[in-house]
Amino acid sequence: MEFYHVSVLLKETVNAVLTNPHGIYVDCTLGGAGHAHALGEQLAADGLLIGLDQDEVALATATERLADLNCRVMTIPTNFKDLKAALTSRGITEVDGFIFDLGVSSYQLDTAERGFSYMQDGPLDMRMDMQGSLTAADVVNGYSEADLVRIIQDYGEERWAKRIAQFIVTAREDKPITTTGELTKIIKQAIPAGARREGPHPAKRTFQAIRIEVNQELAILKDSFKDAVDLLKPGGRIGVITFHSLEDRITKQTFKELSTGCICPPELPVCVCHHVAVVKARNKAIEPGNEEVTANPRARSAKLRVAEKV
Repeated sequence: MEFYHVSVLLKETVNAVLTNPHGIYVDCTLGGAGHAHALGEQLAADGLLIGLDQDEVALATATERLADLNCRVMTIPTNFKDLKAALTSRGITEVDGFIFDLGVSSYQLDTAERGFSYMQDGPLDMRMDMQGSLTAADVVNGYSEADLVRIIQDYGEERWAKRIAQFIVTAREDKPITTTGELTKIIKQAIPAGARREGPHPAKRTFQAIRIEVNQELAILKDSFKDAVDLLKPGGRIGVITFHSLEDRITKQTFKELSTGCICPPELPVCVCHHVAVVKARNKAIEPGNEEVTANPRARSAKLRVAEKV
């Protein structure tokens, strides 16, 4: 299957992040190279576009798609949590702009054998990095009921987390749960019929929660954003596209923290923390327009937040 992914907020992201056509830009979630290609088209021949991705299929496809650009191009097989080491080891210590497009790609969702989708039957996998050791099957069959409740509540914001965890534990006592179809069926049985009739697909939140756990998606965000800001030149920008409230909250809080000066208690007569603002938030979150959401329903929950190095 060809790597297919519709890039969300494409023009808005490129316009927000691009400040210097001769600069260095890093797409930390290269995927199908939609954002990277659109950005690369705006760069001069001496500009450098760098793409990071831990998915081998994405990296191979993106390398082909970026081959027609006029600017310099470099791709690096890595998770963005290691962006600082990956860049500095290649002599890159100052960057003009970073793009993070969080979450799962259309290709990963639509490829049944990757195990991300509750709409198609496939093995319970959900690894973005196919070399990773933890799979969705490990989580579903190996985690305690209490840990399943915590993950589904915290990462899925699922009100029926306790019932879903109970049904999973009961089902796996008979035999291991090995496919997305089996898990989807168990989740549907756990959620009362009335609740299933309203809102998104009944398995959506639980699948999101397990995927986040398998890939440690939220745990790496704050430090990765800070590493990116450390490498930004003054005036350089970071743009982050999120798809659910958990990612957006971390992005918003990190940008707020990085844009705050003194954080001493107000009763202290002089500043002792020496905390200085390193970025300023560029705007409120940018959201896709009706036209984009109609064309690509997966864009519905997307938000772009941008900060600039001071």
